[in-house]
Amino acid sequence: MAHRDIPTYRNPVVRFALLGIGWLSVALGVIGIFLPVLPTTPFLLLAAACFVRSSRRFYNWLVMHPWLGPWFKDYLEGNGIPRKAKIYAIVMMWLSIGFSCWLVPLAWARFGMLLSATLVTFYILRLRTLPPR
Repeated sequence: MAHRDIPTYRNPVVRFALLGIGWLSVALGVIGIFLPVLPTTPFLLLAAACFVRSSRRFYNWLVMHPWLGPWFKDYLEGNGIPRKAKIYAIVMMWLSIGFSCWLVPLAWARFGMLLSATLVTFYILRLRTLPPR
């Protein structure tokens, strides 16, 4: 599995914080399965990143979970993401950024949101695309 070489934090405060963020991310990811405006995969990736640094047991549980694991397993293994997921992620991101830019009157904040959305779009487009199954 991915991320075998990442060390686990020994500091109990850091581990506790990472576990809390990880479980909150799992909860938000599960909610995102049912609510189309809440993204599932980024929250599950964040949970995996937190768990791999705090608890190998929870990391393995999440990655091997029969319902949650398939959401991001291919990405972690470097195989890529489906074309449909790329399109959905980019469209939803630009819709939410566009709405946010409409709400926020500050030019520097709009610039920051548009810049980050552009960079994330380039990152998503650079990822390998999984062939249709």
